[in-house]
Amino acid sequence: MIRMTWLQFRTQAAVAVSGLVILAAVLALTGPNLLHLYDTVVATCAAHGDCSTASSSFLKNDRSLQIGLDALVVIVPGVIGLFWGPPLVAREFETSTFRLAWTQSVTRRRWLAVKLGVIGLASVAVAGLVSLAVTWWSSPVDRVNMTAFTSFDQRDVVSIGYAAFAFALGVTAGLLIRRIVPAMAIALSVFVAVRLSFTHWVRPHLLGPIHRFVALNLTTVGFGSYSSSGPATLKPIAPTIPNGWIYSTQIIGNDGHALSAQYVARVCPSLVQSTGGSTPSPSGTGAKAQVPQSALQALQACATKVGKTYRELVTYQPGSHFWPLQWYELGIYLVVALILAAICVWWVRRLAA
Repeated sequence: MIRMTWLQFRTQAAVAVSGLVILAAVLALTGPNLLHLYDTVVATCAAHGDCSTASSSFLKNDRSLQIGLDALVVIVPGVIGLFWGPPLVAREFETSTFRLAWTQSVTRRRWLAVKLGVIGLASVAVAGLVSLAVTWWSSPVDRVNMTAFTSFDQRDVVSIGYAAFAFALGVTAGLLIRRIVPAMAIALSVFVAVRLSFTHWVRPHLLGPIHRFVALNLTTVGFGSYSSSGPATLKPIAPTIPNGWIYSTQIIGNDGHALSAQYVARVCPSLVQSTGGSTPSPSGTGAKAQVPQSALQALQACATKVGKTYRELVTYQPGSHFWPLQWYELGIYLVVALILAAICVWWVRRLAA
């Protein structure tokens, strides 16, 4: 049964191996040079006092390749689920070969279990190798960016879970619908919907975030309105937290209440008058408008006054939570994939030949 499964799968396997070889060649040719540039340009920038310039210059190298590799890691699990999952059983129904396959000495349960095992392991192996290879190549870039959670889906082991889930989902869709093309469309739609829902609504709650209070000063606040028609007030600027995932920032008083525009207008009338509703903020924090120096001074004076009773509350996941979240998410997707595989085996066992 394993030999038969391999014979049916050898074309897909050959394509996957060829793709891995091409990827390995590209990374092997460009990776060492990228690492050398990091060691010679970025790692020694502190001694020359030009880390900002050195980092910006370094990140421009192989920029198109960086974007392409990140996209590849995202696409590969979906492609596996799309082209390897639905045809596994749906093709048997479309060609009616399931009648022959299920009347042999091999039981239906074993027939599907072997297919799921062999091709499922190949799926996670391909996705895992792609992700780990890209993680290695991108490690100098990630050390410079210090934004681990921005590329969370494209690094390390979590792509293995995505591939397992996509494959099991595709097999399930093919088994239930019994037509390859409709099953592919439904599997892809469900996979994308689950990925987006998990990223935005589940992952943020897998681990409790950290809450940090930051004193108000010129580097942590700006001034402006949250809407075109709303009153202007002090607005928090997200602090720089290396490899942190910031959920929210807000200005909170000692009594737990949020800062109001009315309070700012009463305490800082000179700020409101000097800015006229524009958003002053210090250089390098994303200023939205050019404002006079007097406005920045008024902002500093206002932050000092308001800072006596208000602080900025930052809610975030620290970099130390990166790997626990990777393992939690990987485990969840693998469990769901195993459940789908068990459903498929149970369903095939009860189908009429």
